[in-house]
Amino acid sequence: MFDPDIAPSGTLLGLLQRGRGDGTLHALAAPRAEALAALHHCVLHDPRRDWQVENRSLYYARLHMDLDGGFDEIEQHLFHPDDLLDTAEERTGLALAVLGHLASYGRTDALLLLRRYAISGGNWAWALDELALRDDDAGLLGLGESVLARFPSTPAGETALAAAVRDAFEPRPWRLWADDRQSPATAARVRAAQEQGSFDRWQRQLRPAGPRPGWSVREVLDWAQEGLALHPTQLRHVPATRCLTAVAGPEDRLEIIQAAASGPEAARATALRYLAEHHDPQALDLIETAAADPDELVAEAAVTAFERMRDTAALERARVWIHRADALGAAAAGMLACRGAAYDSALVLGALRRTVRAEGPDAAVLCDLVHGAGRLAIGCAAPVLRHIYRETSSSQLRGRTARALAATDPSFATGFAVECLWDCEETTRELAAHHATTADARVVEQLRRLAADPAEEAEVQTAVRSRFGPEAPSAG
Repeated sequence: MFDPDIAPSGTLLGLLQRGRGDGTLHALAAPRAEALAALHHCVLHDPRRDWQVENRSLYYARLHMDLDGGFDEIEQHLFHPDDLLDTAEERTGLALAVLGHLASYGRTDALLLLRRYAISGGNWAWALDELALRDDDAGLLGLGESVLARFPSTPAGETALAAAVRDAFEPRPWRLWADDRQSPATAARVRAAQEQGSFDRWQRQLRPAGPRPGWSVREVLDWAQEGLALHPTQLRHVPATRCLTAVAGPEDRLEIIQAAASGPEAARATALRYLAEHHDPQALDLIETAAADPDELVAEAAVTAFERMRDTAALERARVWIHRADALGAAAAGMLACRGAAYDSALVLGALRRTVRAEGPDAAVLCDLVHGAGRLAIGCAAPVLRHIYRETSSSQLRGRTARALAATDPSFATGFAVECLWDCEETTRELAAHHATTADARVVEQLRRLAADPAEEAEVQTAVRSRFGPEAPSAG
């Protein structure tokens, strides 16, 4: 993840970067040139804090269609000389995904641009995945020789080809090329690469690098620690915890407690997780000490171990630790928000307000705190929830906030729920489809559009149909 440069929430660019429904509504009301400039800025400079979990591509593609946008800016970005130097997926991934959606809407020029990029672009594998979902067999077969030309007919080239085939997110193009009778040489190379990938997986299964049956507790802890000396470093404390569960018995408890208290960092992290998962009576005290350790691995492992605990003792300790101004305090706040009782509402609300004041609307723990405000139906949390909704740059957090507002804010149906119908996240659109008042003409029109859009998620369309079915509630 990274921190992109996000414009203020009250500007058109800021709204579009956040993926808010109001971004689309404002763009359609703005001068077309201004709206297209803001849209292109978003597509070419991915605004997401975490591009692997946040959605923007369908949101931008729909706006591109509404504005009847062209592809000159996207084409210049994809085929810029930087494409050969900056190979990170996030530089071009959003633009390629937008082109993929536009191709599914029937934009042939978007499909042709994807084909060109798959042949010569640096992030060609992403473009090929988009084409695998949208292109026909003839179009994909026409790319086979050009894509394979990326891999020279040398041992190193064949190894790289086997890795590309093995790691492909969408295998359809490779399967077509393996059966391509018009290009026997291409088909033979792809089949050989497929066989090599299967052989590589079989070899890895024959030579496992982890602990063997019969290992002792000490050997598992040593294996975890040895990973830190490797290059690149291997953090093994999570798999080592699973191994420890398989080999440790009651007679090993004191050795594991000693490792958690004073062992080397990876062994200590392993022991802490093990004790927490087994609800050992000493786990919470050891976690409290380790959370303040200067070693980052130990401190993070302690906090994570606490977050995974599910017993009553952990909840009781969370009520004490929630006032701490460190990672363990944030974990305690998240635990109470997700699992606390109604009488914990004041603690959760206090943590929510304190976090927003101290860390802003994008703090990681806000996901849990916002969820807790909705789960506990804390009505007086609505003002701070509305602030988070407007200001956060995370569309995931905004979606959670919208759900919390639906449980705490009586004005949600006529307010934020309306704009949520245009939101970039399908779960937020689904929520809005259930709640937005149909007394607003824009709502009825958008619900019908979502119901007819083949690119819309099935859950959203089911929610829309529930508003128009024979047993649908009356307009709110």
